[in-house]
Formats: sequence, C-alpha cells, structure tokens
Amino acid sequence: MAFTKAAVMMEDAKKSPEDKTSFEQALRFNHLFWTILQADITDANNKLPNPIKANIMSLSIFVDKQTSKALRSGDPADLDIMISINRNLALGLRQTPDSATDSATDSGPEVAPAPQRTSGETFV
Repeated sequence: MAFTKAAVMMEDAKKSPEDKTSFEQALRFNHLFWTILQADITDANNKLPNPIKANIMSLSIFVDKQTSKALRSGDPADLDIMISINRNLALGLRQTPDSATDSATDSGPEVAPAPQRTSGETFV
C-alpha cells in the first residue's frame, strides 16, 4: 500500500505543477518510504535472500538519486520513473504465486521499462 500511496501522491503532484509544496511532500514521502526499505534490508534479522536485498538496494539508490534530481529541477516529468517503479512493485506484491503464473500467460498490464543507467550507476 505504501508503494501505491507514494505513486498516487506523485501523480497528484504532477497534475498541479505550480503547487511546489505538494511536489516536495510527495517526493519526501517517497524518499522516506525507500529509506525505511533500505534500513530494513540492512537489518541483520532480515531473512530475504541476498540477491533480492541487493536488487532492492540498487533500486533504492536509484530512487535516492532521482529524488534529488526532481527536487533540484522541480520538473514533474522527473517523477515518471519513480511512479512507474512504485506502481510495478505494488502490482507484483499484490499477486499471489498462482496469479503471478497466470498473469505471465495473460496479456496483463504492461510493465514499464527498467530505469536508464547513468554513468557510475549499477543495477543488480
């Protein structure tokens, strides 16, 4: 639900680009959520497999950089990739293993392209 809430907040901020407070609040909520995820996956008690933790960390680092870029630019278009990431993760988390198998054979919702790398960034 937090992925969806962050995506909705950023979508709403895009609709009113002149409302800088809404724009900043949406970015700060999203950043806080991803920071909590970072803290959780680095906790020694987290039982997720290391490859999944690494993927989450890579995404969170990308979101950190994208958040900084969006805050500096104020450009609503800078929210698009974060909205897409959050929406796709929310969709994946809502699926049960059986429905994930079923949706792989359905035409289902279109998945957004992966974030584009910039120099110095790595994705696992």
